[in-house]
Order: sequence, then C-alpha cells, then structure tokens
Amino acid sequence: MKSEDDTQVPTVEVPIDGTLDLHTFDPRDIGDLIPTYLAECRSRGILDVRIVHGKGRGSLRRGVEAVLARLPEVASYRTAGSDAGSWGATLVTLRPE
Repeated sequence: MKSEDDTQVPTVEVPIDGTLDLHTFDPRDIGDLIPTYLAECRSRGILDVRIVHGKGRGSLRRGVEAVLARLPEVASYRTAGSDAGSWGATLVTLRPE
C-alpha cells in the first residue's frame, strides 16, 4: 500500500529546441516551467523562442504573458504571425547571457 507521500509525479521531458508546447502541462505549472525553459534556451544560445499555448479562451495566453512580463531576460514578446500559430502562440526574444 502506498501512502500519499510515496506517489510519483510523472516527469515530462521537454526538448530544448526553441519551441515550448504547453498543451501537455498543467496551467498551474507555467510559473516555474517557462522561466526554467527560457533559462535553458539562453544557456544554449537560443534567443528566439515560440511558446504554444493554444487559442481557447485566452486565459493561458494571458498567464504566459504575465510570466514573461516579469522576467528580466525577456527582451520582448508578441503574438505569433499566421505562419507561427497566430494568437495560439507567443514569440519571445531573449537577451543574450
């Protein structure tokens, strides 16, 4: 019998390739996930990042923007163009390390 403390949360491996697709994550995790992902991108010299949040009602997009707005390593961010996901994705430009 397992106690509640023994349960394991599955780990999701995220490729560090400049595109972060949030569809497989709990929206509550974006506050930690996005800064960690962006830091890893910067350390690899990836300064242009696309965050895919989907179109939906826009609440996840607003959450992503709120996280990005507080990060000093983010030089700018904007809604993606039609060739990169339109308003279902946000394009981020990071400052070099």
